[in-house]
Amino acid sequence: MDSPLFATIGELRDGLRRKEFSSVELTRLALRRLESLGRPFNAYATILHDRALREARAADKLLARRRGTALTGIPYGAKDLLAARGGPTTYGAPPWARQVLPFDGAVIERLNAAGAVLAAKLAMIELAGGGGYRTAGASLQGPARNPWNPQHWSGGSSSGTGVSVAAGLVPYGIGSETSGSILSPSSNCGVTGLRPTYGLVSRYGAMALAWTMDKLGPMCRTAEDCGIVLEAMAGPDPRDPGSAGRRFRMERGRRPLRTLRVGYAIEDFETADPTIRGTLRQALDTLKSLGVRMSRVVLPPLPIDSVARMVIRAEGSAAFEELVRSGRAALLADQRQAIGLRAGMQVSAVDYIRAMRIRRLLQDEFAKLFQRVDVILAPARPKPAHRLDARLDAEWRPLGAKRRGPGGITVVAGNAALTPAGNLAGLPGLGVPCGFSTKGLPIAFQLVGRPFEESTLIALGRAYQDVTDWHRRIPPGCA
Repeated sequence: MDSPLFATIGELRDGLRRKEFSSVELTRLALRRLESLGRPFNAYATILHDRALREARAADKLLARRRGTALTGIPYGAKDLLAARGGPTTYGAPPWARQVLPFDGAVIERLNAAGAVLAAKLAMIELAGGGGYRTAGASLQGPARNPWNPQHWSGGSSSGTGVSVAAGLVPYGIGSETSGSILSPSSNCGVTGLRPTYGLVSRYGAMALAWTMDKLGPMCRTAEDCGIVLEAMAGPDPRDPGSAGRRFRMERGRRPLRTLRVGYAIEDFETADPTIRGTLRQALDTLKSLGVRMSRVVLPPLPIDSVARMVIRAEGSAAFEELVRSGRAALLADQRQAIGLRAGMQVSAVDYIRAMRIRRLLQDEFAKLFQRVDVILAPARPKPAHRLDARLDAEWRPLGAKRRGPGGITVVAGNAALTPAGNLAGLPGLGVPCGFSTKGLPIAFQLVGRPFEESTLIALGRAYQDVTDWHRRIPPGCA
């Protein structure tokens, strides 16, 4: 029998209210699975036994009085860059291995107020990979193993969150994304991940990597689950200077899909890795069968990936200036990270400002695209998960890339650069599992929309998941 931790949030909520199980029982199950399965997968940084059971008992009292929210009594995990009482917050990095913060980050506060039960801090690539990294083992916790094939990586930098949701250790988790760190592990592990609009979710109490790009978001079983968690997470917070001062409410009604305009570029699907092309074409056919209006849309010919890297390199090195200047960067698990952070301190003001100007042009171009379509569709990744021994620091070269412009700057054809582009522009993105490679590794497509229109993405993701079951698949040995 499958573990109830593979159920959706709605199913768990109903089970708790019908007293099929208690929050304490569900939480104890999550703690056991984290310990038994999470350890060989390198999925967690810290298991919060005492805190989790205390919160579960409080949730059961609320449920006994028929009070609470959709999340009350349901255990979850949070990426280990979020401050949380009860254990260390390591940022996945040896220099912070013993850091204990005496407060909860804003997201943990909000989920606690909703009655959710924090079961664990989840493993991550050290410092969210801001300096770049060479191997999947660039983490205090070691390489996060993909539950679909432990010889492959889960993806970074929210690596443990992807593993923990996919393997049914927790029903949902919180990740962070600066340029792909929610969508990549979600795709690699076969779970649904939501990157919110920049500023919609407070980052107070979260490690800063790139102040103008960092976002916190849910990784869940379904698109609807992502919306439920985002409702609890989102909201104004004066403690985060980047807060947009807005809340989120998921649209409960079913939007007529025939009114939805979806833009895509067929070359994104035709130039993907050969092991996933057939599956991506099937996903495209399924989306078309839903009745949405599809048309060709391509990103502008700008050096998108180079600009994203420039912004992250400069802001990340500024965030970790003391680490670099003190020499403690030598303690990091992957010295490619230390080299990258030192190099980022050499980025000139002229180069940074030039990158920010191109970023503004990109935002303007997106505004024009969204006059023609409501959603932009592309593969979440052009290939399935890497092997654990693969080198990860080669310069990014998407399949289908073309060289143009002075200095041989790479400009990508189609929408292969949609992940860094969406992050630069601060746009919401949803990663939706859509099948497997010919070698049995999960893959996904991504949907990107206008600022603060997460509900549109969730509606389309939910419609796709209504007619497919990829999000329901369970890795071997994890049931």
